[in-house]
Amino acid sequence: MNRILFFLLAFLADAQALENRLADNPSPYLAMHGQDPVAWQEWNAQALALAKKEGKLLFISSGYFACHWCHVMQRESYSNPAIAKLLNEYFIPVKVDRELNPALDEHLIDFVQRTRGRAGWPLNVFLTPEGYPVVGMTYVPPEKFRTLLERLQKMWQAEGEKVSRLAKQALEVLVEQRKGQTKESLVSRDELQRKFLETALGIADEMAGGFGQQSRFPMTPQLAALVEIQAGEKGEVLGHFLRLTLDQMASRGLRDHLGGGFFRYTVDPDWSTPHYEKMLYTQALLAELYLRAAEVFSEPAWADVARDTLKFTLREMCSDGDACVASFSAVDDKGVEGGYYLWKEKELKALLPGKLWELAREHWQLKDFDTKPEGVLPMAGKTAEELAKAHHMPVEQVRAQLDKARSLLLEARSKRGLPVDDKRLAGWNGLMLSALSRAAVQLSEPDFLSRAEKLRDYLVKQLWDGKQLHRAVHQGQPVGQASLADYAYVARGLKHWARASGRKEDAKLADRLLETAWQTFRTAQGWRSASVALLPGMPAVQAQEDGALPAASAIIMELSLKSENARLREQAKKLIPATWLAVQDDPFWYASSVRMLLFAQGSPSAD
Repeated sequence: MNRILFFLLAFLADAQALENRLADNPSPYLAMHGQDPVAWQEWNAQALALAKKEGKLLFISSGYFACHWCHVMQRESYSNPAIAKLLNEYFIPVKVDRELNPALDEHLIDFVQRTRGRAGWPLNVFLTPEGYPVVGMTYVPPEKFRTLLERLQKMWQAEGEKVSRLAKQALEVLVEQRKGQTKESLVSRDELQRKFLETALGIADEMAGGFGQQSRFPMTPQLAALVEIQAGEKGEVLGHFLRLTLDQMASRGLRDHLGGGFFRYTVDPDWSTPHYEKMLYTQALLAELYLRAAEVFSEPAWADVARDTLKFTLREMCSDGDACVASFSAVDDKGVEGGYYLWKEKELKALLPGKLWELAREHWQLKDFDTKPEGVLPMAGKTAEELAKAHHMPVEQVRAQLDKARSLLLEARSKRGLPVDDKRLAGWNGLMLSALSRAAVQLSEPDFLSRAEKLRDYLVKQLWDGKQLHRAVHQGQPVGQASLADYAYVARGLKHWARASGRKEDAKLADRLLETAWQTFRTAQGWRSASVALLPGMPAVQAQEDGALPAASAIIMELSLKSENARLREQAKKLIPATWLAVQDDPFWYASSVRMLLFAQGSPSAD
């Protein structure tokens, strides 16, 4: 009887393991998949153990709430019963919120980038039960995805042992490639800066600003490093490129000219058509970039851009509490990408009668409706001064009319629905604390200082328990394990706040976070992004590359070098040669580390 009961319980446990476990998940992104017919599992050691027990390939799909193509693939594939049946029967399907598992996402992004040449989200990777990646891709149309699932299952059934062996060998090769250090001698400071500038200007777009020739990402870490170089050298070519890029980002489609704030990137090289999600980190990083650039170039208009961006963030992303939400979706509540931000001519004329429409049309370049049936995105057009001259009106009257037009449009826009990922991420709020603290001092804005204090209190009281940080808070409850980036960004925010407020105790708290980061994430092999690595081959590196956000290891190093804590300074100084060696061959992708090495304390020969 006991034996029968044991097998019955084992059967029920397996059946439960293949149910969708994401309903009511504290992550809004994962909860969004809670009704899919796919038997999604959360990412944890149990999911890996289940794959080993059943001898099935893991399927890890990583994305985030604001991601347009994540929504598309959910609608086309993960809601498809036939595709769900294949995933449930032959694989262990795992859904990951990349914002709660950044180290895992970083590891899988690296694999797809190196094997496919490009990566993004949704990020879909098949792994052996032991955790070795087999194949990965981004968005896949449903028929192609279904065919891929069928082929992978047949291959795994016929040659599973061979696939596992080859996957393990391939990962070992990729791990060796990551090390990538062939030189033993360190280049000089001048040579490191020269190589960084040479690469940056070599891929710079001299006509449109930005880097490359396709989509346009702000690439804030690279631009921040270039601004610091310009501050010291005042180069004509570099200065022209930075002015062009910063003006383009502020005046064209990357920025929301009605409500404020920046979108994540544009899909075209002309900065015209954004990918409409708004991320908290984008607002914080670009606000800081424009503040620093305003200082270096003595350009007050850029300080206004920063002020406008921070006011938007406080008003829209931090409106329900002292900390800020993670993101606004790229699609509106009707599933239309950009639907929240786009306008049709008939709607505009109804909202803006007479002269209001005439002025608004020229001020925000509201045109080409025939070629854009989805609607037009407002962009910077004629200034109030130019309009006043053209329409023979006083400037103040034009400004008043434009303010009225903006208010009417924003009121109408507020009635549209825009989904929000309302979890409060420690690291991203740490970046916001840095931006607010800097702005409070540079712009002499008391409101920024008071809001920074409230944000500081939230980070210290809700996301720090006295021993460790939590990754996020959602609906009042801690969620996820903090990463190296969380410690780096929160410590940096507290350092900025301490300088703005004069509270030395917060600088000491930042040093406590730094000490915890060194103990938890630094090993003899290098920096790790997560405290625990569930998969083999998750990297430990001497210096992390920059992505959309600055490399956490560079920030930990920089803060430690500048700390009043002698032990932290000594730890960082000892790592300068290894860091220098790691970044000198390809410095453009290590911009935050390059900036730290060029402008922080220490030298390449420090011992």
